[in-house]
Amino acid sequence: MTVLEPFGARLRRAMDERGPLCVGIDPHASLLAEWGLGDNVDGLERFSRTVVEAVADRVAVLKPQSAFFERFGSRGVAVLETTVREAREAGALVVMDAKRGDIGSTMAAYAEAFLHKDAPLFSDALTVSPYLGYGSLSPAVAMARESGAGLFVLALTSNPEGGEVQHAVRADGRTVGATVLGHLALENAGEEPLASFGAVVGATLGDLSSYDLDMGGPILAPGIGAQGATPADLPAVFGRAVRNVVPNVSRGVLRHGPDVVALRDAAERFADEIRAAVTSA
Repeated sequence: MTVLEPFGARLRRAMDERGPLCVGIDPHASLLAEWGLGDNVDGLERFSRTVVEAVADRVAVLKPQSAFFERFGSRGVAVLETTVREAREAGALVVMDAKRGDIGSTMAAYAEAFLHKDAPLFSDALTVSPYLGYGSLSPAVAMARESGAGLFVLALTSNPEGGEVQHAVRADGRTVGATVLGHLALENAGEEPLASFGAVVGATLGDLSSYDLDMGGPILAPGIGAQGATPADLPAVFGRAVRNVVPNVSRGVLRHGPDVVALRDAAERFADEIRAAVTSA
């Protein structure tokens, strides 16, 4: 198996060269309809190819949401394979948003599906859930290290329901979310210029100064655009860790389709606004 340069190093370079923007590929039924496409595999393929054509050669990261492809069965997964391959060939890093989480051999199988270099769905990074215990992610960590891929671990998510788990206080006085961040800091120790194991932290959460977000790895930050957060909010939310933040924008870009130029212009506007907010912090 060919080992890539570590994901963190590749991501740092892509962010520096292209700006720290992640565009989601979320072909849910309402967006397909807005684009004048059918809620079927043909519509899915047209949507995905258009997004890749528009932005894969200019944004740092593309993040396909696996569920919106899986709902069409094997033909939808085939479209996802093509989307991942073509996005990577165009120069974008691909974060597979699948939020996998399990134990033992099952977690190992998920890791092989998305993180083994020769897998049809190989992605530069994978979103994972640590809520069966951080140690349950060990097979994914090991596979990512072997292949030069990365992980984004759910830590402080933007959905309101997440707080009942993530802000719960453990017997040692730390919250569950802080514990996840602590595990990542240990995982990333000594890695430069940016480690490969990051956290998912919502950009809509407001003041997070009680959390140590500077854990050495990147922060995937959903919530910019339709969910209400703006690029200007990033320094206040993420503090000194803001330069390692990869803000995700989905609908804010995708609603401009199917026009390729309009999609491209929207992505470039967000990238410029995010770059200005981050560099002024």
